Amino acid sequence: MNELTPLRVEVRRSPRRRKTVAWRVTGDTIVLMVPARLTDAEVSRWVAEATRRTNRRRSSDRIDLAARAATLADRYELPRARSIAWADMEHRWGSCTPATGAVRLSRALAAFPDWVLEVVIVHELAHLVHPDHSPAFWAVVNRHPRAERAKGYLIAKSGEDDGGID
Repeated sequence: MNELTPLRVEVRRSPRRRKTVAWRVTGDTIVLMVPARLTDAEVSRWVAEATRRTNRRRSSDRIDLAARAATLADRYELPRARSIAWADMEHRWGSCTPATGAVRLSRALAAFPDWVLEVVIVHELAHLVHPDHSPAFWAVVNRHPRAERAKGYLIAKSGEDDGGID
């Protein structure tokens, strides 16, 4: 994976900003806007969070999801998703809506090895054939040679028995 160029962080305290924290990226700088009343420790936590989220988004931008999903659909004889997009997900690695053909993937996957991302895409595309987690569904997912390895990787990353794979 390519290393991301580090971004500077500029903190702007505003007496008019009461509750919310916001940020935007301008050039090579994250501009973090915070209420003036925040303590230095709270600002430090927001700097870390804004940097983490921004870097995750920047990392995911390098991946052409539509092309990757189309290649995997063809390789594993699966239907193509009508749409595939990154999403900010807290508790899942991906989701699929079989009725619309829409697939959404957690941006966190962009930081993982490519083969893990591939298996999650295959998992979600398999839901277009089998909307459940039946043995037939898992047979489709297991067409990917690293399916079991990816499941183990995701279990380790999530701390959940099923790896957070829905």
